[in-house]
Amino acid sequence: MKKNIAAAIEEEIQTEEFQTEEFKVPAFGYELIREVLLNDILGKDSNQILYWAGKQLARKFPLNGDQEVIEFFQSAGWGNLEILKYTKHQMELSLTGEIISRRLDLHPDCHFQLEAGFLAEQFSLQKKFLSESTEEIKRRAKKVIFTIQWDPRDPI
Repeated sequence: MKKNIAAAIEEEIQTEEFQTEEFKVPAFGYELIREVLLNDILGKDSNQILYWAGKQLARKFPLNGDQEVIEFFQSAGWGNLEILKYTKHQMELSLTGEIISRRLDLHPDCHFQLEAGFLAEQFSLQKKFLSESTEEIKRRAKKVIFTIQWDPRDPI
């Protein structure tokens, strides 16, 4: 019987051997896929498609709590995620790191919709309310601010 890819990856991640190894992916290879290939394939709809792709990834890798989301971002090579503000209906997070600085420097039109969609769905799953996420790129500070909002009157 064939396993689905997410289950196979999750199983591999749980092994002690995998957790002690550190794999490095060259930034150039990551950028080729993320900034060139995906944008060419997806065209003008890349922002919307990657947002929904991020939501789909979150469904395949449901996490338990803020700390697991932060660790997932680190493990995925998406950058360093930090909670800036947490209120009753909103959360603000900052994404920084070498990969973020590099993307912002080399790709003026880069966006972080994959990450935004992932965050929106993770918090929908965790809070049981419909959630949306927006990004604000701070080029001078070399960071991205995500604002996740949810409405307790809109349960899922």
